[in-house]
Amino acid sequence: MSVLVVGMSHRSAPVALLERLSMDAAVQEDASSRLIARESLSEAMIISTCNRMEIYTVTNSFHAGVRDIVEELTALSGIDSETLRSYLYVRYADAAAEHMMVVASGLDSMVVGEQQIIGQVRAAYQNASERGTVGPGLHAVSQSALRTGKRVHSETGIDDAGASMVTVAFEQALGHLQREDLSGRTALVIGAGAMASLAATHMGRLGVEKIIVANRTVERAHRLAAHSREAGIPAEGIPLSEAVGHLGDVDIAVSATGAEDFTITVADIPEKLREKLMLVDLSLPRDIEDAAGEIDGVHLVNIESLHKSVTSRDSSSTAHLQAQDIVSEELGAYSSEQRVRDVAPAVTALRKGAARIADSELDRLRGRLPEVDDTEFTEITRTVKRVVDKLLHEPTVQAKRLAAESGSLSYETALQQLFGLDAAPARAVAVDATELPESDLAAQCPAIATPEDGKDTESQ
Repeated sequence: MSVLVVGMSHRSAPVALLERLSMDAAVQEDASSRLIARESLSEAMIISTCNRMEIYTVTNSFHAGVRDIVEELTALSGIDSETLRSYLYVRYADAAAEHMMVVASGLDSMVVGEQQIIGQVRAAYQNASERGTVGPGLHAVSQSALRTGKRVHSETGIDDAGASMVTVAFEQALGHLQREDLSGRTALVIGAGAMASLAATHMGRLGVEKIIVANRTVERAHRLAAHSREAGIPAEGIPLSEAVGHLGDVDIAVSATGAEDFTITVADIPEKLREKLMLVDLSLPRDIEDAAGEIDGVHLVNIESLHKSVTSRDSSSTAHLQAQDIVSEELGAYSSEQRVRDVAPAVTALRKGAARIADSELDRLRGRLPEVDDTEFTEITRTVKRVVDKLLHEPTVQAKRLAAESGSLSYETALQQLFGLDAAPARAVAVDATELPESDLAAQCPAIATPEDGKDTESQ
């Protein structure tokens, strides 16, 4: 049983495709339940953000697991499997663990070091745990990834060099407005969730004069407005239905709802604008109709424009290199723990087998020594079992130690072959889905690239 991840991100897929695979909490719950109902998969967790969609699973078969996940994505999105495969990447065993650590650390984000993703990974793990689709496999890798992300942010200067997508969006917006800040400007924020709150907070730092918060649940709009007022920024909360009526009164409108329908369309833009209108769409699926940005005097910044303008993993800064060292250290610790965990059943089976042999021989001996009384035979039994335990103690201790320390030789495999126990462990795989057989994913594994081969496209 090994961890398998199949996904796509801003690095491998266009925004339009990510939109079609975007999953809200209800969809994630249904998809996870269907995944673990498949014979090849026993655990499932989904990370769905504006920049990525990744399905983390525990599988008993690499090819069958990939096939089952692709089938689920095909049914969910209505996109044919051939098209999906051209954008999907696959990570398996240690490569899957490394990928989650890199993601949680913000090293695979559109903006290096952004902190939102670690919260999104944590939320995905907690939600899947509550749904009962996370077991020991995903628990171990998730905890390691979250610990890695926390260390990267606390032990390196990655936060100083990095930013959030919100920060970059407003840098673009200010560029369009030809301004250095938002002093004297009025802003409309549509939505009252985490992203909308980040946007309101950032606009406060930029000196915005007033914020209008619109949300479907107006109480949440009032709550966010109250937080803004506490920070010294005049703000009011209004119902979502009143939002577009304020577009003629504001200089910038930010939408972050993830609603199924557009919150701002071309028809909502007033014929006469007070000045230039800046639209910032922080949602996926998109909240603001693309054509709205084509109107004279209106500029639109959205996820797609951010994808085109920002790159991340090519950093050679000291902080980035330190972060990569932390990932390598945590991956080594995780791999060691997994090898020890994997060898434990073999050690247990060995001890049980020895105990059965000892019991069988003691039974045979009891029948051949009828003159030995119970007290004497009890002592014989204790002696034999002590001998067995002492004989097995050093080999089992060494097996666990060697399993923990060796990255090239599996002592689990040695025990299994010597005593005829279980199958060999899986090796790490990091490939694009197009490198896998299309028609028969259950066929023998083709030549694949592992991280050691230098073919991990996510980390180059």
